[in-house]
Amino acid sequence: METQQTRQGIFCALGAYFIWGIAPAYFKLIEQVPAGEIMTHRVIWSALFMLMLITVSRSWSRVKTVVRQPKKVLLLAVSATLVGGNWLLFIWAVNNHHMLEASLGYFINPLLNVVIGMLFLGERFRRMQWVAVLLATCGVLVQLWKFGSLPIIALGLAMSFSLYGLARKKIAVDAQSGMLFETLWLLPLASLYLFGIADSSTSHLTQNAATLNLLLIAAGIVTTIPLMLFTAAATRLRLSTLGFFQYLGPTLMFLLAVVFYGEVMTPDKAITFGFIWLALALFIVDALYTLRRSRTRKA
Repeated sequence: METQQTRQGIFCALGAYFIWGIAPAYFKLIEQVPAGEIMTHRVIWSALFMLMLITVSRSWSRVKTVVRQPKKVLLLAVSATLVGGNWLLFIWAVNNHHMLEASLGYFINPLLNVVIGMLFLGERFRRMQWVAVLLATCGVLVQLWKFGSLPIIALGLAMSFSLYGLARKKIAVDAQSGMLFETLWLLPLASLYLFGIADSSTSHLTQNAATLNLLLIAAGIVTTIPLMLFTAAATRLRLSTLGFFQYLGPTLMFLLAVVFYGEVMTPDKAITFGFIWLALALFIVDALYTLRRSRTRKA
């Protein structure tokens, strides 16, 4: 059973990170819409999509199980806040030509997962993991010392998503129910902003082109499917193991930024990326070595 859960977790993680890696291309299609409005559409359509999905899959019994645990429902408000902040920052970064820094944040994320796993879940550092985390830290510090700047967007994305992964692992609810409650927590604020506060050329849906409205509605699918895959993976894998797969998303994002959207690798970013990539290389080598040694012992 444990092997089967691990296999399922791996496939879920790969699916989630692949979709996240190409998601910036979707947000570029609606970059004329302010980030705050896109965020509200993500929440509103995700909530409706989750209600439909749970109804079709006949999963309301799981939702009722969560409702009977008020503490978990309240804790899902915390995870909702973390993921909502992550969504908003990511949308703003992509549509304001900071896709490279956004990809840097998700390159940092697996290394930060290791630290959080050690601090909050009792997971132990191996020697090469220590070296990898130190290299990543050096990359950020060199940028601060050499160029007097910090990759604020990257650090914000990495921290918010690592804490979100920790929260969902601690809360331990199924992917669909968790996603439903998170979007429902965010729904009142999102609805108030879109229908009561926002006043732009795109905030009035009846005045938009049908293609734009369809793209905005698609935000629900773009949001919920990878996040559900991620939360399913988070409940089946160790947090540090989950971080192993995260290189896929930012790699695709990096290629999109440089090849298709013309973002330039500035010297400060080049130095930080270099340290992070070296750290990730050590991290992956260590993970592969540990996996091989574990299989050898079992044999």
